Amino acid sequence: MTNAHDKWPQVLMNTYGHPALEIVDGHGATVIDAEGRSHIDMLAGIAVNSLGHGHPAVVKAVSEQVARFAHLSNLFVSAPVVKVGEKLIARLGAEDSARVFFSNSGAEANEAAFKLARATGRRRVLAAEHGFHGRTMGALALTGQPDKRRAFEPLPAGVEFYPYGDIDFLRKQVETDPKEVAAIFLEPIQGETGVIPAPEGFLKAVRELCDHHGILMVVDEVQTGVGRTGDFFAFQHDNVIPDVITMAKGLGAGLPIGATLATGKAAELFGPGSHGTTFGGNPVACAAATAVLDTIDDAFIAEVAAKGERLREQLTKITGVCGVRGRGLMLGVELDTPVAKRAVAEGHRHGVILNAPHDNVLRLTPPLVIANDEIDEAVRRIERTLAVVGTDSES
Repeated sequence: MTNAHDKWPQVLMNTYGHPALEIVDGHGATVIDAEGRSHIDMLAGIAVNSLGHGHPAVVKAVSEQVARFAHLSNLFVSAPVVKVGEKLIARLGAEDSARVFFSNSGAEANEAAFKLARATGRRRVLAAEHGFHGRTMGALALTGQPDKRRAFEPLPAGVEFYPYGDIDFLRKQVETDPKEVAAIFLEPIQGETGVIPAPEGFLKAVRELCDHHGILMVVDEVQTGVGRTGDFFAFQHDNVIPDVITMAKGLGAGLPIGATLATGKAAELFGPGSHGTTFGGNPVACAAATAVLDTIDDAFIAEVAAKGERLREQLTKITGVCGVRGRGLMLGVELDTPVAKRAVAEGHRHGVILNAPHDNVLRLTPPLVIANDEIDEAVRRIERTLAVVGTDSES
């Protein structure tokens, strides 16, 4: 290991433990560790590196922009910010009524959405059990995972939780005081919980409930957005349009950018001074996002859907896999024994980067540019990995 690997725990706060691997290079869907070993990256920085590593369009856009200016603040207009906003609004198909607020991360995008909800004057916010919206205090208040929340309470008040996918429970919860419900937050697929898609019809039912009571429907697309699930936005699978959409991760292809996209009356809730950020809308990050949005067109997204089906079909044939859920290139691999975390470590020996949100689930979110032959090879490496940890679990 290198000096950097050894010094990690001496320099950084212990929020991530001590990572086993140091990555020194990458190209496409492959990363190289400090020992010179190559790994197929089936995590992509937790669904961030949408165009993989070193994509020429991103390199060109970022290099050209940073040579001009790297930062101005929102006290000045810069074209890269406007371009990304226009492209996102066009993707939503709401050119006349949508507006964007740019930030630096998914947590910040959800903070902005939380404040939009408060700006309605209503005080109740409903969020899903087991959902994940970030680790800042506001985003954590929306996160339906008590273990992550407990040490930092009291959190911002007014958030109540409902069982994910249970529309009957949600209706009753709203109807206790509907005029005070500002927003309903949800993920179309819960990522950190183990890649759990919303039941068919749930998003449509939430949309109808929100319309009936004048409630904001807020959809967290931080992990699912930008083509990840085989649609540009995952909610498009359900043919709904939310009032507020939060995005980050794949939008910047590795550069930090978040976006809160609001439509209709929700787009008018913020006025001058009601929210802000120094680095949000950074021109370099926006240049990267423009390259991403220019690359991820409809044909590209159709390929993502096809690749996802190819990956799913092969994974289901592996011994030890009892199910595969999710859509596109956001899949949860259910294992019949609780060996997922051991599989992550063993995967390093077999040249594949994996992630385990739970003991019996592997989460796969590879770069969207992964090639078919890389998918096939990744499955072979996962199969070898599970064969080893499966044997260990039986002994």
